[in-house]
Amino acid sequence: MPHIDYYFATLSPYTYLAGNRFEEVAAKHGATVTYKPLDIMALFGRTGGTPPKDRHPNRIEYRAQELVRQAKKYDMPFNLKPAHWPTNAAPSSYAVIAAQAAGGGDLGKLVHSVLRAVWAEEKDIAEDDVVKSCLTAAGFDASLADSGLLAGAETYAANLEEAVDKGAFGAPFYIVDGDQRFWGQDKIEDLDLHLSGKL
Repeated sequence: MPHIDYYFATLSPYTYLAGNRFEEVAAKHGATVTYKPLDIMALFGRTGGTPPKDRHPNRIEYRAQELVRQAKKYDMPFNLKPAHWPTNAAPSSYAVIAAQAAGGGDLGKLVHSVLRAVWAEEKDIAEDDVVKSCLTAAGFDASLADSGLLAGAETYAANLEEAVDKGAFGAPFYIVDGDQRFWGQDKIEDLDLHLSGKL
């Protein structure tokens, strides 16, 4: 049974655009998944990347076109300039970490709910009530937003270090069985082919 370490950021538009396609592929192949939210801006800094606001205008303009195209391609609502971006991603990330430890709900649904709140619903995922609503919608106890904050902070930091050590440099980033790396929502098809033994 394959295992996938899934590195992502709850602020990442490309992670949002993955929708539930990653979870569908993982389920198709019986893969287990460990969700590993991390600080994407710190990851950029550690691996030679540049935060979006600091990129050359050519890159900024291309990103704007590509995000809109990808949203249309997958028929997903999308706001290129959401009201609450960037914001503090730690509370939502800690909630995902706590939910994974607690079990009992749908982690993929939780992650997508948080991302949809940013990129389609004009909500601030740094706010407690937004995080709790996402937890509830995914079948988790809303009180997880208030528990395990120290453990969440430690895991969030550890996920960043692990991502750097394992070769990740962006989000979403999928690592299969500690070796094969796939970067970006546009590589989910390749991930599927790899798990099928075709790549």
